[in-house]
Amino acid sequence: MTRSLLCVALLLTLTPPGLAQMDRTTPAFYVVLNALTRTCTVVDKVPRTDTPNVTVASDTVYKTREEAEVAAKTLAPCIQ
Repeated sequence: MTRSLLCVALLLTLTPPGLAQMDRTTPAFYVVLNALTRTCTVVDKVPRTDTPNVTVASDTVYKTREEAEVAAKTLAPCIQ
């Protein structure tokens, strides 16, 4: 029992802070670029990277849709 508690404590100590604070109920928005139409859209799900014509326009995860929409108007891939 003591050994397993020690292992758990060690794992919690080694867990990166960002991973430990990840909350699945926190909304997340992403800006994605459609390479065919050269338009950016805001989505509320993690973009799939296996789609050939859709790429992530920014590595940033936005907390609100409004933040993502403002960023979509200023990101270089979106305004070309």
